[in-house]
Amino acid sequence: MSEFVVCTDATCDFTPEIVEKLGIEVFPMEFLIDGIAYHHYPDAREMSMDEFYTKVKAGKMPTTTQISRMVYEEYFEKQLKAGRDVLYVAFSSALSSTYASSCQVAQEVMEAYPGRTICCVDSRCASYGEGLLVYKAVEMQKAGASLKETEQELLSMRDRVDHWVLVDDLHHLHRGGRIPKAAAIAGTALGIKPIIHIDFEGRLIPCDKVRGRKKGCDYLMDKAAKRWSDRSTPLYVVHTHCPEEAEELAERARKELKTHNVEIHEVGPVIGAHTGAGLLALLFMADTKQI
Repeated sequence: MSEFVVCTDATCDFTPEIVEKLGIEVFPMEFLIDGIAYHHYPDAREMSMDEFYTKVKAGKMPTTTQISRMVYEEYFEKQLKAGRDVLYVAFSSALSSTYASSCQVAQEVMEAYPGRTICCVDSRCASYGEGLLVYKAVEMQKAGASLKETEQELLSMRDRVDHWVLVDDLHHLHRGGRIPKAAAIAGTALGIKPIIHIDFEGRLIPCDKVRGRKKGCDYLMDKAAKRWSDRSTPLYVVHTHCPEEAEELAERARKELKTHNVEIHEVGPVIGAHTGAGLLALLFMADTKQI
């Protein structure tokens, strides 16, 4: 096994069991709600998913901040001091400044440890899209690939991770300053649901609108049927606090796409702070992210 460690941040939405299985470090990410700062860990130790989304559904508007430089400094230095290089898979740089911050810290720490390397990879993905890159990094690490080989594979792979997102709560998008109040009111009355895609730069791009959740799920399923090309990797159904609908969508995918390789995961507070509750999404490996 190559002598490097793999780490990522809590926006990968891994459970504690997955973190333990992979043997990785997951940096907590901070969010603020009711004027109080919390750190989101894979085990949601400071605020449960239920409590967070209950507050959001009641109209609370959380905010998020980047990972502290000190978190990176302590972990990076610990690994380099022990003679291990580091591969960090970061949340999309278009959605957070954590990647830029990690690069700055990495450069400073490497100067103190000549010959050692910290490689920060901008996943340009979110949730289990980011997680797919982490899985690949650990797989290659265990197979004996070098740090450079693993980095190059992830940089290629990130352009093939497809995200298709159905957003439900237009009032939350308004409170977050993403759409006008009139659009939120009118859209809600008409049952309008935005469809969002993540582009090559890792940006959230509104790409369509549908009327109603059923048509939204139809839209997601159509994209998966046409674009999920690498069936050796799972089709991920991710959601923000709507587990029953997520299970229905997953079961539909199993039947219509004739596969058992479907997993369901809940999105944590850092991403949920910006999307609100009721989000449904399909994430998978395609030939390309291009719409």
